[in-house]
Amino acid sequence: IFQFLKQLGIHPDWQFVDVYGMEPELLSMVPRPVCAVLLLFPVTEKYETFRTEEEERIKAKGQDVKSSVYFMKQTINNACGTIGLIHAIANNRDKMNFETNSSLKKFLEDSLSMTPEERAKYLETYEAIRVTHESSAHEGQTEAPSIDEKVDLHFIALVNVGGHLYELDGRKPFPINHGETSDDSFLEDAIEVCKKFMERDPEELRFNAIALSAA
Repeated sequence: IFQFLKQLGIHPDWQFVDVYGMEPELLSMVPRPVCAVLLLFPVTEKYETFRTEEEERIKAKGQDVKSSVYFMKQTINNACGTIGLIHAIANNRDKMNFETNSSLKKFLEDSLSMTPEERAKYLETYEAIRVTHESSAHEGQTEAPSIDEKVDLHFIALVNVGGHLYELDGRKPFPINHGETSDDSFLEDAIEVCKKFMERDPEELRFNAIALSAA
């Protein structure tokens, strides 16, 4: 992922670090502040059933989603790692230092006023990010973008926008608001959401959390 961020023109004052476990002593090893968490998880039958029920429940009850949340749909197969990264960075763009010619900075500026569907279409045409994603995937990194090639694994981003914790998944019709959070408690709150994913599939071991932390 580090190479990927560098190629997209982001200064290395934020870094992706592995979260080695969900216990407090392991979370205490993650450098703070943390501004996003990416969760890699298996798409199983149990998860798909839950996803359908969750969508119906939210459509019936409604939820608050701040208009400042940057959300995009996923239309490119195997691009969930890229979209997870864009969600993580886009919702923290005020904290990031971009190089002047950063392809990601330009993509975000161009797409801010677009709908989630329009952003997905724009990414399809946006060579600079797609090519970067593909080249980093081919380098065979063991971490993020290459994992997309195993289609049964999926990435989502968890971010704090305006004091609420949002789950951003381009396969879902909208962001999911998981309740209140703060800069200080964000990592712990995000990990609680990750634990729910794990509890729904207790036989599964293929879960991996990565934090976007201050370097």
